[in-house]
Amino acid sequence: MNDLLQFDQHLFYLINSVWTTDWLDALMPLWRSKYLWLPFYVFLISFLLINFGKKGFFMLLFALATIAVSDTLSSQVIKKNVQRVRPCNDPRMADMVDLKIKCGGGYSYTSSHATNHFALAFFLIFTLGIRFRWIKWVLIFWASSIAYGQVYVGVHYPLDVISGGILGMIIGILMATFYGSFREQKLAFE
Repeated sequence: MNDLLQFDQHLFYLINSVWTTDWLDALMPLWRSKYLWLPFYVFLISFLLINFGKKGFFMLLFALATIAVSDTLSSQVIKKNVQRVRPCNDPRMADMVDLKIKCGGGYSYTSSHATNHFALAFFLIFTLGIRFRWIKWVLIFWASSIAYGQVYVGVHYPLDVISGGILGMIIGILMATFYGSFREQKLAFE
């Protein structure tokens, strides 16, 4: 376990301080910001409601439930039990961190950004992706790049975002499966 954590710190240092460019230094603080993605969320809500009507409304409710489950599990359950200090708050890492945003409080493991974005991405892949196959790669890139941005700006270790991504994938797939069961049962009663 000690070797894994040392590798994680070394990989953090490479991503955060060595494998950097000026354009990513400018882009990543914005890219991982929820405010940048507000137009996407508004588009998604509109797209679901306009194109799928009542079915879109239920899909939207399940998408919101997916985010609520993923955020609660990551922020309230895992982070509070693991209590891993963020790299930007760790005195042992102070010389290694090139912090590109405000550090923030709370714990590091798992990354809620990664968990939430992967949960939503995989929920949409397993619901909308059946009809719109191309969306899968767009959503995977979207979630992965936001997770990568968390390490790049200095607020999470790579293991935090990888674990958060895996957790989010599982939650997204389970919620999509639950949504599919709900839809089938709802159709049976109509």
